[in-house]
Amino acid sequence: MNNQLFLKEKLQASLEKIQINGDASPITNLKLDKTTVSEIEQLTTELESVNPNPYPLLYATPLLDGAWQLQYSTAREIRSLASLPLGLKLGKVFQVIDVTNKLFFNLAQVQHSLGLLSGYVKVTASFEPAKEDLESVANKRLNVYFDKRYLSIEKIIGIHTPQLNPFKVSSANNPIDRIPTLDITYLDETLRIGRGGDGSLFILSRANNLPDFTS
Repeated sequence: MNNQLFLKEKLQASLEKIQINGDASPITNLKLDKTTVSEIEQLTTELESVNPNPYPLLYATPLLDGAWQLQYSTAREIRSLASLPLGLKLGKVFQVIDVTNKLFFNLAQVQHSLGLLSGYVKVTASFEPAKEDLESVANKRLNVYFDKRYLSIEKIIGIHTPQLNPFKVSSANNPIDRIPTLDITYLDETLRIGRGGDGSLFILSRANNLPDFTS
């Protein structure tokens, strides 16, 4: 077994081990002790060092295309979703990328702990290679421009509610003083690792069966 495959399997095993009660929601560092967070960070850094596609924006854009499921993140926006009010719980979180049109959307599934309602939060955005990175050896940085935020309720006590899907659409917030960026630090056919401009970490796996609620 080569080093890349060994590290990948070790990281995946670590994430599966700490998945809480088979919960489908992404793990955040808030749920873990400092030792475990450090172990994940170390494994991630080691895997990034053997990235099979070190120039993803030049030679591996087809691998970016399609649906990805978030497994682990230290990002503030993901951590905030882990503590929703009114008995709501975060479910699966997806990112769907359209490389041809330079568009993507993030979708977080939400449901009530007693099954009273279910729905999702969806944020649409566009992206482009960072201009300062176009001539860089790394060539892995994307500038991100958020567009719309959709709040949707799909079911209330098991009854479909198309009139509430969505029930609110608003402009997504972009930082005033900076352009959000994402560095693609590891990419293969089934795993992607990214680092935000604020140092946040995202680990995603390929999602082959995207639920119907994303349509």
